[in-house]
Amino acid sequence: MRSTATRTKWSGWAAALLCALALTITASARADGPPAAGVDWATLNPQQRQLLQKFEGQWSQLPPERQAALAKGSSRWLSMNPQQRDASQQRFEQWKALPPEQREQMRNRYRQFKSLPPEQQSRIRENFRKFKQLPPEQRQRLREKWKKMTPEQRQRLRERAQQRHGR
Repeated sequence: MRSTATRTKWSGWAAALLCALALTITASARADGPPAAGVDWATLNPQQRQLLQKFEGQWSQLPPERQAALAKGSSRWLSMNPQQRDASQQRFEQWKALPPEQREQMRNRYRQFKSLPPEQQSRIRENFRKFKQLPPEQRQRLREKWKKMTPEQRQRLRERAQQRHGR
């Protein structure tokens, strides 16, 4: 059984993570299609209401997209095991430590990625999975090689990769 202090700590972290997730999802939803339907506070389960308690007083004033994003994020958080929550918390801390310009650049790249056709997104995910399986030294060498390339060299590399994949 967790102590009250531990539950409070987790609730605080979860609320902050959910806010960040909601902002990302809300921005993505605005760019991707029709607005999401609002979520009535009473439809949230007790665990979600506890997790989102800091929003209770203002819930009805939140945009429907934000309500939907917070509800979805709280469900996701509640479905995570402790290791997944810890990893999520670490990613959030890394995100908060980034300069605003870098966060905006990452949001733009995410929107760009989401605008790609599903097969291209799958190919990118697969390539990333393969990259993550490489030994750290090899990943570092590849990063350094990429950084040393000119924009023209990078573009040629992208074009060759697209040709290999039949685009």
